[in-house]
Amino acid sequence: MVAHIKTIAFIGIDAVPVDVQVHLAPGQNAFQVVGLPDKSVAESRERVRAALGAVGLGLPYERITINLSPADLPKEGSHYDLPIALGLIVAMGGLEQTTLDEFIVMGELSLDGACTGVPGALPAAMAARARDLGLICPAACGTEAAWSGLSHPSAGGIVAATNLLAIINHMRGTQLLPSPEVSPETLEESGVDYPDMADIRGQHQARLALEVAAAGGHNMLMCGPPGAGKSMLAARLPGLLPPLAAEERLEISIIESLSSTRGGVRLAQARPFRSPHHSASMAALIGGGRQAKPGEVSLAHRGVLFLDELPEFSRQALDALRQPIETGEVQVARAEAHVSYLARFQLVAAMNPCRCGHADDPELACHRLPLCRQDYLGRISGPLLDRFDIRLDVPPVALATMIDDERGESSAAIAPRVAAARQMQLTRQNVLNAQLDGDDLRKFCQPDTAAQKLLDKIIDDNRVTARGFNRILRVARTLADCGSRETIGASDIASAIIWRGLTFNG
Repeated sequence: MVAHIKTIAFIGIDAVPVDVQVHLAPGQNAFQVVGLPDKSVAESRERVRAALGAVGLGLPYERITINLSPADLPKEGSHYDLPIALGLIVAMGGLEQTTLDEFIVMGELSLDGACTGVPGALPAAMAARARDLGLICPAACGTEAAWSGLSHPSAGGIVAATNLLAIINHMRGTQLLPSPEVSPETLEESGVDYPDMADIRGQHQARLALEVAAAGGHNMLMCGPPGAGKSMLAARLPGLLPPLAAEERLEISIIESLSSTRGGVRLAQARPFRSPHHSASMAALIGGGRQAKPGEVSLAHRGVLFLDELPEFSRQALDALRQPIETGEVQVARAEAHVSYLARFQLVAAMNPCRCGHADDPELACHRLPLCRQDYLGRISGPLLDRFDIRLDVPPVALATMIDDERGESSAAIAPRVAAARQMQLTRQNVLNAQLDGDDLRKFCQPDTAAQKLLDKIIDDNRVTARGFNRILRVARTLADCGSRETIGASDIASAIIWRGLTFNG
């Protein structure tokens, strides 16, 4: 007899069906797992053997073969323990095959038969719902799986158990387990305590640029000496962004579910803010490693990726950012895996003007100028630098301003303006200004006569790339939206040009 148990394998954010086939045959006692299992899957033999013994079931003295089909798809992770164990129970006659035909099974087993949480419960539940199946998973993953709406009886429901014996009793109908439920509180965004813009002293130009970046979804690079407030400004950007939509929360939660180690993650309550150290490898930043896990660019999906000390990151890692910045997704190609992850993030970076940080202050600058500045800034490639819509100098704040009791405008006062500007963009063009391109860019970013003259002058006076010209138009469009102006004016173009670090004569 061959028992069949449905489970899944993860390729990026996609849950691919896997058929766990269990075959018992007379012959020499053996227990073999085939179908390209990695070491964690191959070791499931000992965990399953001990877990079955813990519930009073012993393996028969026969040749046991476990085939994970399709056989040419690499299998990784410990979530194959539970489907293998249930397949063995069916093959030994402990459960009827029909009782498990309508379920996808995933979970790790402890030696005492307990079910341990695993990553990926949410995408697995969504895959089960798409196929009109139920899900059997550890109790630690039950609430996470319930976010998919699979707990509805028409979809087969969710069986979330703390141990193997509880699943057996549930399938036999002797001790039914309640379906996990999502409390209404988790479906509503709770108040998140973001850092407040009121804490920023001075920096009026940087505050305006940050508001414009939030309104249009623009990437932003800040350059200034140590202590100017670059990191403080970046940390306050998520507090200016609108609350997450339901689809955005689900996308973030799927990525967090796949990147977790034990599963059971909560539904996303806030936009992510990721700030990796400059020693991060390319695999950590972009994604990859042995199991092609999501990187920082994916973990920052629908949120902010902040790169402090930008030139200190490796050149290879920085240049790998160029593709996900443009496309909103990242392709991770490895010898055994080729996967895609969502990566629609807002990039904010900060850097000093040189390694010592005081190139603009003759009294504090080191003796290696200007070579020090050239070497430091030369670590950032031109194509990457061109992808920042706003490039802003952040000067130091005077001590008198720092100790002044007067507080700046709060995030709560700025956020409604950002939300209104974003709503204008979505109503007009269905995307944020930072994503405008092609015909839509020409259609919705038409400057008036004075603004067009200024654009012509900057094109003549500076060597502006086509990408740089488009980004000037996008930032100018956002400035106009923040001022509730239908047409882009000369002041909008001028500000966008200055924020690109360009100059013009006349």
